[in-house]
Amino acid sequence: MNKNLLSFAILALAVVILVVNIWKPTSTESEKKTVDQTGEAVETTEDIPGAKLSSLREGAEAPDFELNTLDGQTIKLSDYRGKKVILNFWATWCPPCKAEMPHMQNFYEEYQDQGVEILAVNLTNMDKGTDEVQKFVDEFGLTFTIPMDEEGYAGTTYQAFTIPTSYILDENGVITKKIVGPMDEKMMKDLTGVK
Repeated sequence: MNKNLLSFAILALAVVILVVNIWKPTSTESEKKTVDQTGEAVETTEDIPGAKLSSLREGAEAPDFELNTLDGQTIKLSDYRGKKVILNFWATWCPPCKAEMPHMQNFYEEYQDQGVEILAVNLTNMDKGTDEVQKFVDEFGLTFTIPMDEEGYAGTTYQAFTIPTSYILDENGVITKKIVGPMDEKMMKDLTGVK
């Protein structure tokens, strides 16, 4: 009897999965229809979850953002066009981030004059506050730019759900690589192509 019940449960689950997949709308069916200024129907995928994820692929232009830095300046990612950028997302409580920061500082000191910038975006909305970030920066002697993502916008845009997460951008602001996990100096050198 238990064998029959288990077989029935598995069969029922398979039927449910099949029905859900058959009736699940395709991306074409789920495109929103809106009306533009001329009254013409226009299709858009703006509200489809995951529709913008393709913008983070290698070879795509990195989405711009504007954040205040730890030292009070306002910066935009696009301000760094013309330089290679390591765009890093981190928090003070993250052990792999702590392990990575000395490597980032050493790399920055050695290669900043070769047109490479590091933007280490602190996920302030998930961190312990500005004072803790300042202590962290002082403890590790960090001299590169620390943008503060107080609302979580940049971290969400760049899918920094596991930290550290880094993106390597070329001089035109194009994503050349995404790295999840800590990097060392050799890896940064290889990914940015500095000599």
